[in-house]
Formats: sequence, C-alpha cells, structure tokens
Amino acid sequence: MKKHIFWIAAAVCVLAAVLSLCVGAVWLSPAELFGGNTPEWRIFRYARLPRTAACLLAGAGLAASGAVIQGVLANRLASPGIIGVNAGAGLGVTVCCAFGAIYGLAVAGAAFVGALLAVLTVAFAAHKTSASRSAVILGGVAVNSFLTAVSEGIITLFPEIGIITSDFRTGGFSGVVSSRLVPAGIMIIVGLAAVISLSNELDLLSMGEETAQGLGLSAKKARTVFLTLAALLAGASVSFAGLLGFVGLIVPNIARRLVGGESRRLLPFSAVFGAALVTLCDCAARTLFAPYEIPTGIVLSAIGAPFFILLLLRHKGGHSG
Repeated sequence: MKKHIFWIAAAVCVLAAVLSLCVGAVWLSPAELFGGNTPEWRIFRYARLPRTAACLLAGAGLAASGAVIQGVLANRLASPGIIGVNAGAGLGVTVCCAFGAIYGLAVAGAAFVGALLAVLTVAFAAHKTSASRSAVILGGVAVNSFLTAVSEGIITLFPEIGIITSDFRTGGFSGVVSSRLVPAGIMIIVGLAAVISLSNELDLLSMGEETAQGLGLSAKKARTVFLTLAALLAGASVSFAGLLGFVGLIVPNIARRLVGGESRRLLPFSAVFGAALVTLCDCAARTLFAPYEIPTGIVLSAIGAPFFILLLLRHKGGHSG
C-alpha cells in the first residue's frame, strides 16, 4: 500500500509539472510545447521550463530539509522556515547582493553558508543548554527574528538591494533564470542523493544520542553531517525561490501519516510530495487572480499557517514518537 502511495504521489507530481508548463498568461497545449521555433515554443523554453524546474527542485529540497531537521531535532514542529534556516539563507543572499553578485554559484553558496550557520547555531545552543524540544523551537524562532532583522537593516542602508530582493522576501518563481537555477539545482540533487543514501543513519540518530552511540553511530558527527545537508538543501532552494514558508513543515508531517517514519520511505516521498505541492501552489498563484499573479509564498502561507496551528494543538511540544 505504501508503495502505491509513493507512485500516486509521483504521478501527481508529473501531472503538476505538465500543468505548470501549460498554464499562465498564455495557455499552451501539450502539443504546442515541442512545436519548433514558434512563439509558443520560446515561451515554453525560456519561461515555463525554468519555472517548472525551479518549483520541482525547491519543493523537493525544502521538504527533504524539513524531514531531516525534524529527525535530527526529534521535533515535528521544526522546519527550515521556523528555526531560522531560511532566514539565514536569505541573509546570505542579501549580503551577496550587497557586494554586487546576484546570479550564479556565488548566490547559492552564500545562501548555503547562511543556512548552515543558522542551523548549527540552533543545534549548538540546544546541545549546550540541554534545552527541551519546545525550547529548541523557541530558540529557532529567536534566531529567525534576529537574522530577518539583520537582513532588513542591510536593506534599509542599501535601498537598491530592497528593489532587487523584493520578490525574494515573499517567495516565488516569477523571476527565475537559468544562471541562478542551475548551480543551486545541482546542489539540491547532490543533497537529496546524500540524505537518502544515509537514511539508516538518520533513523538511528532519531532514536536519541545514547541509543545511536550504543549501536555504533558517532552521534555528534552524524548530527553535523545531517544538519549540513539540510542547510545545503534549504539554502540552495532559497537562493532562487526566495523565502518560501511551511513547505518543510507541512510535507514531512503529512508524509509520516501516509508512509510512516522510516527515513528510506519518508525522505523520497517527502521530496516528491514537496515538489508536487510547490508546483501546484505556483499554478494557483498564476491563475487564481488572472491576469494578475500573486507570489507563490502567499499561497503556501495561506495553507501552512492553519496547518501549523493544528499541528501545535495535536502535538503539544511537537515531539516525535
């Protein structure tokens, strides 16, 4: 049954990708997508194809990052957007833009470094203070607020950066270009392959540090590796998709109910489901108020905020188990 659910999710993801290629200000039928050097083909090649690829990659990266963070911190309320990972990546991109680099590997690298520093700060503080699982989330919220304030301060001092990053702060795909997407996409694919290949180790780490140590796993090293990979996935996604919220929170929690908590099923399913969710939300953002387009981040927030409140009520403290 669980295999069937995965293949259903994969089919929905494919259908979402085809829909994303077709919908927009100009409707393209599937037959027109490969019609040669026509205006419709150029729309497909230079606008729809990069945007659809960006939706799929960002959704998969953020969802898998959320699943890893929740496993490492043993808290279902943890996600890249809540504990400051996205904000760290956003700060990295803002600083990068302040130095004049707005495309390419520099942006993806800066987002990764910012995300890594944020997640390691939260994990280090939690370890040193032996904080409860709820306190970890509160600490992450504080880090998130601080990093967002620093980003806004830089934008206040350099208003031109605010113009460049206005869409970025909301989250969306209207300005996606290949020069920013390709290096980040490679990082996401490498990160996904790495976390899926280490799924057994993630399960051991999720059992607790003492249990993992007893089974022969170096818990501290494993935690650092997984948090680095989570930062890589989230940072690379944020570098071109902007500050999309709730993907890393919603998807892993739904995935656990559908396929269970075993990482070898949870991680691939989360990636596929996340890709489908973000792509469908982007299609909705393009069509709900046509001919106007709203940022994809607004659609995701409208879905994610009620889900987060429901999760708080169902899992007091957010602990896994």
